[in-house]
Amino acid sequence: MNEETQSDEIYGHYAPPVRQRLLQLRRLILETARKNAAVGDLQETLKWGQPSFVTVKPKTGTTIRIDKDRSEASDVVLFVHCQTSLVSEWRVLYPHLCYGGNRSVHFRADEPLPEAEISQMVSMALRYHLDKTRRTTS
Repeated sequence: MNEETQSDEIYGHYAPPVRQRLLQLRRLILETARKNAAVGDLQETLKWGQPSFVTVKPKTGTTIRIDKDRSEASDVVLFVHCQTSLVSEWRVLYPHLCYGGNRSVHFRADEPLPEAEISQMVSMALRYHLDKTRRTTS
C-alpha cells in the first residue's frame, strides 16, 4: 500500500478541518523523523483507532499517537505513553502549551501549530529509549 492510500484510509473519517490539522501534525512527525539519523525506520499504523507512529529499526522511541480532541472545537492532540517522562519535560520547556495529564499536548484549532516546539517534542519522543539509555549510563 502506498503512503497516499494509507493516509486516505487513516485520516479519511475525520471532518475536513480536523483532517487538515492532523495531516499537518503527520507531516511534522515524518519530517522530524527523516531529519534525525538516529531514529531509523518509522512505521505509521493505527493504535487504539488513532494514527500512530512507531520506531521499528532500531527501537529508539516511544509511540506517538495523534487524534481529535474530545472538545467540540477542531482541536488536535499529540499523545505519548503515560509512563514516559516526556510530558513533564515538555511542560518545563514549553509552559505556554496546553497539556492533558502526563500523556498529551493539545493544540487549538484557532491558533497556528507551534511547529518548532512540535518538532522538538517529536524528536524527543522518537529518541526516548535511546536518550534514556544514554542518561542512565552517564
